[in-house]
Amino acid sequence: MKILIDNGHGMETPGKRSPDGSFREFAYTREIAARIVARLSKLGYDAELLVPESRDVPIRTRCRRANMICNELGKENVLLVSVHVNAAASDGQWHNASGWSAYTTEGITRADLLAFDLYESAKKYLKGQKIRMFNGPDEPDFEAGFYILKHTRCAAVLTENMFQDCSADVAFLLSEKGKEALIRLHVEGILRYIG
Repeated sequence: MKILIDNGHGMETPGKRSPDGSFREFAYTREIAARIVARLSKLGYDAELLVPESRDVPIRTRCRRANMICNELGKENVLLVSVHVNAAASDGQWHNASGWSAYTTEGITRADLLAFDLYESAKKYLKGQKIRMFNGPDEPDFEAGFYILKHTRCAAVLTENMFQDCSADVAFLLSEKGKEALIRLHVEGILRYIG
């Protein structure tokens, strides 16, 4: 199984930071994505970053990269997880929305199984943190028309790893404990899906 880890946005993307500037999504998701890939690779899995660049690679290019690998290996032999950090608003203010969630496309697909396994892992590693669910534990993932989900041929899930405009979430995200929890969550969720 080829595991593709995508990181949300690039340094040129406007906004995408905490109101106090201590947190920037492009840098954070690149760190977490690289650590997920390193952990999976160390365990012997074929994992790679979809976007090794620090610049913002267009979403169409990201999808084209993923689909080229699907064409080569077969879409059932590839999975993609796109790592992001949520925001309640784009007004530069702190807000109270918090928690972790995952998104798939509409309808029932293989991505729903991957999302379910990521949610099961989230329950284990995010104790004491809010886990946002669409329709309870039997159908936890949210459905959205995100381009990276709709236009890749493999099972693809987008994770929203807490909120960058919630001060408590930012403190968790920036802590080594929080980073390790998110890395383990993704690694274990992916391995549950593969296994």
